[in-house]
Amino acid sequence: MKVGKLSTDKLNRLIHGNTGATREEVVIRPKIGEDCAVIRFGDEGCILSTDPITGSASEIGKLAVHINGNDIASSGGEIIGLMLTILAPEGTTLEALEYIMQQASDEAKALDIEIIGGHTEITRAVNQILVSATAVGKEKLDKIVATGGGQVGDHILITKGVGIEGTGIIAYEKSDELSQILTADELRAAQDMLNWVSVYKEGRIAGAFGVTSMHDVTEGGIMGALWESCTAAEIGCRVRLAHMPVAAVTEKICAHFNIDPYRLISSGSMMITVAAEQVDALIKKLEAEQILTFDIGVLTEGDMLYVDLEGGVLEIPEPDSDELYQVI
Repeated sequence: MKVGKLSTDKLNRLIHGNTGATREEVVIRPKIGEDCAVIRFGDEGCILSTDPITGSASEIGKLAVHINGNDIASSGGEIIGLMLTILAPEGTTLEALEYIMQQASDEAKALDIEIIGGHTEITRAVNQILVSATAVGKEKLDKIVATGGGQVGDHILITKGVGIEGTGIIAYEKSDELSQILTADELRAAQDMLNWVSVYKEGRIAGAFGVTSMHDVTEGGIMGALWESCTAAEIGCRVRLAHMPVAAVTEKICAHFNIDPYRLISSGSMMITVAAEQVDALIKKLEAEQILTFDIGVLTEGDMLYVDLEGGVLEIPEPDSDELYQVI
């Protein structure tokens, strides 16, 4: 099988009939495109999400906190705690593990998250350090936002830009090669994109505002996120490629490696759907907090997903292996 997330068919094959007992306390269950599980505790929901960091050996402690925290943010919830599992190959130094934990601790402290447990092990099962995390959050049940909540006519917004995390990872992992085509300032700017990967602030703002859905843009990039969100909502969309902001340095890096920025992992971008009459108010609220926000399209009837190009229209296919894996 290809590197990256499993296809929908393969994932459905794994999940279908293999989720154990059905508990009445579980209110959001596994579903293609859904970011989190939610368990009912009275009128509160415990929000849970888990993800490994596999695409980068650099800044892995930072990414473990934000990538998992972002899933909680996409529900509109408050992040409470994080559990970290670190698997490291033979020869890993204690100093390397301490660096990862210090990174994770610094990022968690900045978001008021407690690292509440985990596991650390040296093993022959991996050839580079792997960090997997489980994030725990909470929110009132009636305030939780699902990935699949979008409605026909809602506008689709994204924050910050396209290919954010992928740009940062490639800039770190391929810095020697990129230094031949980028200025020192451009390379530094690309690496600094890993400081943008949290969507916690916009998740809390949009959740409190009252949006219909949110989905953080991870593997598969903005095109993958559109496909996953619409699949979860059983709905279609029509978006404009020209309205999707791509930083100049991201364009340069993608051109150099011949990859598509719209299919490049982009933690740091939040996809939000909101009623048409509320678009301007939400954008104003987000931009008052210095969160650039772009209106890229609308949700439509049916299940067809289209992106408008100059001179034509392209159907958005099911996401394939992320463009990052062509480089790293």
